[in-house]
Amino acid sequence: MVIMISLSPHGTPWRLTMLMLLTLPGAAVPADWQFTPTLRLRESYTDNMNLAPPGQARGEFTTEVSPGVRITGDTPRLRLALSYSLQKLAYTRQSSRTNQQLDADGHAEVVPDWLFFDARSGISQHNVSAFGPQQLDPAQATGNTGTVHTTSISPYLRHQFQGLATALLRYSYQRVGSGGLLDVRSSDTALQLIGDDDARGLNWSLNLDRMRIDDAALPPVIKSDAALTLSHPLTGGIALFGTGGYEKHDYHSTSSQPQGGYWSVGGTWTPSPRTRVAASLGRRYFGKTYTLDAAYRMRDMFWTLNYNEDITTMHGEFLSIAPTGLSDFLYQLWATRIPDPETRLRTIKVFMAISQMLGPDGNVNFFSHRYYLQKQLRMATVYSTPRSTLGVNLSSNRRTAQTSSAIDSVLLGPDQLSLTDKTRQSALQLGWSWRMSARDNLTASASHNRVRSLTTGRADNNSALVLGMSRQLQRGVNADVNLRHARHTSNAGGNYRENGVSAALMVAF
Repeated sequence: MVIMISLSPHGTPWRLTMLMLLTLPGAAVPADWQFTPTLRLRESYTDNMNLAPPGQARGEFTTEVSPGVRITGDTPRLRLALSYSLQKLAYTRQSSRTNQQLDADGHAEVVPDWLFFDARSGISQHNVSAFGPQQLDPAQATGNTGTVHTTSISPYLRHQFQGLATALLRYSYQRVGSGGLLDVRSSDTALQLIGDDDARGLNWSLNLDRMRIDDAALPPVIKSDAALTLSHPLTGGIALFGTGGYEKHDYHSTSSQPQGGYWSVGGTWTPSPRTRVAASLGRRYFGKTYTLDAAYRMRDMFWTLNYNEDITTMHGEFLSIAPTGLSDFLYQLWATRIPDPETRLRTIKVFMAISQMLGPDGNVNFFSHRYYLQKQLRMATVYSTPRSTLGVNLSSNRRTAQTSSAIDSVLLGPDQLSLTDKTRQSALQLGWSWRMSARDNLTASASHNRVRSLTTGRADNNSALVLGMSRQLQRGVNADVNLRHARHTSNAGGNYRENGVSAALMVAF
């Protein structure tokens, strides 16, 4: 079975073609496949469509019609989850426009125990800069948004050589684009060998990686890395590990040469299946490094605490896979409360979307062609009772540019280039959901984000309050009403307030 998704957004030369399922000898076995057409109708009003300062605010009614489709499938050798919608927005005072939303993920086992294939693709709207007006509703026109297309295709070979090692040879092609703002492609070849010690104790892994990054605004960049890791389990669920390697990145750094040997040592503690803590310290060419990854699960509560330091890029952040710990926890926890898997998944998505109104971690992944040293701390928890759920997310993100700001002149303008040399973002997000009845749900959220330019002193604050109520009218038909209040303040001016209300009807045929 082959499904091709071909999208050609109006007004751009972009053409995205994604092979989601491969033709396989065993693809026709009985399986759970679902093809669900959807339709979303939404009417909304905002008293500040363009998120302008007082005196310049403009009210606007918007009608949204969004036909779409959801495809899910799970067979022994194929898995697919695809959600696509075409969003048509009609305004009372300006020309209509069209957005697309795509979230697709596929996995195929082409040759059993040997050859596999992964593919991901997405289309979504994002804020271009962390400074200035921040879009909270796709209908808003802020001048600070761009549509981002992401594609990742990855065939790989994996096989276990009994008593020796498990070998993984992977090739990945990735692309991130946003009209004339961004066009970045990368190809990555990686080899990983994980020793098979038959649970005798000391184990090892060898990683070799070479990536080529082609950015339309930069010369090609080659990143290569070789590392050997040794690990040894102790008693009491404790294990120690150490890594040594050499890396070389040939981007033009404004500080130290981006290459050299590196090392790290650390350990993991897993006293029970509910608790895991991993931590390490080390040194790379840019200085000392620290990592922390902790998780604790109770019957009705889940905690995570993470800290990491690494060289990152804008396109790499868009292609990274977001953590799913909280949503997975809710999916299992709500199995008896919401037996229907489709309704349960939709309820979780609504809760996560409203409680993360300012982004998955509350921080803006601003558009840039530069390389950054990123230090990121995140704590998240969710607590659930039989009728209510509370989610909390606290994060801090600090970025220090490693390359020249001149390459971002098209994105920011020459007078704002130093804004992103050094930035610090912090965010607090709260989400609460109350299941009033088997069909009715009330959701409320409060979010606050603060972004500072440590080089210019500019500081922007963004806050949002959202109250929503949803009702399942019948199977496959849902309605919701949302109220929103947003504020933006900045010591550089451009303060604004915005209030919005919307009512929507969603139908799954």
